Parts: sequence; C-alpha cells; structure tokens
Amino acid sequence: MHKAVPVNKDTWWVGVNDHETDLFESLWDLPQGVSYNAYVVTGEKTAAIDTVKGPWLDEYFHKLEEVLGGRPLDYLVVNHMEPDHAGLISQLRARHPGLKFVGNAKTMPLLKGYHGIDTDTVLVKDGTTLDLGGHVLQFATVPMVHWPESMVTFDTTTGVLFSNDSFGGYGAHEGGLFDDSKTRTRWEGEMLRYYATIVGRYSNVVQVALKKLASLPIKNIFPAHGTLFREDVGQVIGLYDRWSRYEADCGAVVVYGSMYGNTRRMAEAVCSGLSDSGVKDVHLYDAARSAPSHILRDIWRYRGFALLSCTYNTLLFPPMEALCSKLLNRMPKNRALGIAGSYSWSRGALDALREFARDIKLEVVGPEVEVFASPTAEDLEQCVELGKNLGRQVGGPCPLQS
Repeated sequence: MHKAVPVNKDTWWVGVNDHETDLFESLWDLPQGVSYNAYVVTGEKTAAIDTVKGPWLDEYFHKLEEVLGGRPLDYLVVNHMEPDHAGLISQLRARHPGLKFVGNAKTMPLLKGYHGIDTDTVLVKDGTTLDLGGHVLQFATVPMVHWPESMVTFDTTTGVLFSNDSFGGYGAHEGGLFDDSKTRTRWEGEMLRYYATIVGRYSNVVQVALKKLASLPIKNIFPAHGTLFREDVGQVIGLYDRWSRYEADCGAVVVYGSMYGNTRRMAEAVCSGLSDSGVKDVHLYDAARSAPSHILRDIWRYRGFALLSCTYNTLLFPPMEALCSKLLNRMPKNRALGIAGSYSWSRGALDALREFARDIKLEVVGPEVEVFASPTAEDLEQCVELGKNLGRQVGGPCPLQS
C-alpha cells in the first residue's frame, strides 16, 4: 500500500507495513509482520494522528504529502510517545515549521526528552476538544494503557476512535485494512497475542478506560497497529472487556522445559490426562523452541495451564525461568495451574515452580509431580492424573467461545 487510503470522511490512513522487523520491541516475534497505522484528518485545518517508526520516513511522507496536497500540517496529535508511533516527530517539524503538537501533561516531558520539543505545544486533558473546521476532535487520557501518557482521540464528526495501542494487533495488512475484508480468525489471534504481550499487564486500567469511553458514540475503531474496525465495533470492545476481566475459554496449555526428552514425556502424559477428562483444546509447547508470545496468548485464552521443567544447575531450566518471569510481569488471574519437575543430581525445578505459584497467586491443582532421572510408569500415571484434575477445573460449563 504505497498510497494514502481514504478510511472515512476527510480521513486517510497514511501508515506503513513492516515486513522487515523480526522482533517487536526486540522481544516478540512477527511472523506476519506488523503495521504502524497513522492517520490524517482534514478540515479547514489539518491534523495528523501519530507518525510511524523512523526507517519508514520516505513512505510516510509520500503518503502524508499526497493527502495534504501542498497544504501545511497544522497539528500533530501525539496519542503515544513510543518511537514506533512517534519516530518521525522531529522530521515532521522540520517540514512543517508552524506545526503544533497536541498532547497531555504526561506527553510533554517525553516530547522534550525524545525530540527536544517544548514549544508550539497544545496541552489537552479529558474532554478537551480541537475544532479543525468540519471535524471536532475530542481527547481522553488512558494512562497505563500502556504508557503513562497514553491517550485516545475521538472524531465527534465521524464517530472514529483513534485508539492508540488499545484494540491493536500484530500482523501487517494483507489486502484490505478493515475487519470486513478478512476473516475474524485472521485478526483476532494476533489481536489477543498483542494484548497478552503488550497490554495484558494493565488489565485493571483497561477496565477503567473502557468505562471512560463507554459514553462515546463510537462507529469505527482505528488502532495504531493491526486491523481497522468498522463492521461491528461492539464485538471488538467486548473482546477487550472479556480479556481484561481475565475471562477465558475451555482449554489448557501445557508448557515443558526438557533437555533430553524425559520432562517432555511427562508433559505428553499431562496432555493425555486433559484429553481423557474431555478437554478438546489442549496446546503443548516446548519452552525452548516455542515463541513466548504464542504461549502467553494461549495462556490468556484458556482456563488452565501446566508448567513442567527439568532442573538446570539447581534452578529452573532457563527458557522456563524466562517464561515464568514474563507471566509474573503480566499476572493472569482466574486460571488453574498444574506444576511438575524433574531432577538428577540436585532438586530445584519443582521448588522453583512452587515459588512461582505463590508469587503469581494461583491455586495449584494436584498432584505436584517430581521425577528423579527418567519417569517411571507410576510417575507418568501421576502426570496423567494431574492432567485429569486440571481438566476438571478447566472444562465445562463454559461460556460461548469467542
């Protein structure tokens, strides 16, 4: 998409697709790329909503100037100061020296810190409006969704919510920009993966933000990453409400860390027990070889998970230790948890998983299985029993699948 795309009345998408970055935030894998969505609204005055990441300067400015057609850009609305949204602010000011920067009180120190800008600023707060002449923009702060200065912009004229990282997703645009141009499965999984990795830690304030935005007559939701929504914004808001309440589908995730296959066998036995209990959605992951973002996404999606780790130098197997750290950072709630460990010359893994369970404040489903060296038939039966007990916790009755 090398041209600006009209997305509503006097409103254009001037974003870019990134198929080159392999890790978002140098952490999360991008098998389908990612989009940086930026927008322009034109009335008697013109306003850009965010910019894009720095390497896409030429493509962004080509689209922006195509929309402006020689007109000056009057305002840049800075919904979020993270560099994948605000990477071109300095270059934008150089091209449009009369430009004014719109942000809230938390925006301004970051604007100065990243770009040395502390003049030509317009300070806004909840409910502040900006009249472009033909379009009136209204602002709402959503602090810690997911930075302190995060805010959203609502066009009261068209009903478009420029939602920042809220309702965003991974994946570059393939074909159309909108939800009605692709299947729900195409965008929902990447939206949940984005939520679990980027926004999920702040689920309590997501609930606050949803209540704040509930009174707005939202017709379209245009996030800063991923699919643009116009077909049924209610279902999208409903997903965010559900995820931020820690509601989940029937199913379970089993993650193992294994050096020589013994702990893997234990994990497979847990999966068998889950299946025997009637759980149909069972997902098995190798902590050393599976992308953490996919594991986190499915732990957010399903009611229960089991962690099984071998002992490594008296501690957890390092990939499992890293996963536990990410889970503790996000603190998923309302989940059933099973744990098991293995060891040879020194114990350690199961004790570490017990400590993890205490820290994450989840009740452990028994039995807690600990295996010396290679699992015996009795050990594997214990793992099957763990799977069955976990299955009883995460099975029906379930809400309708999202």
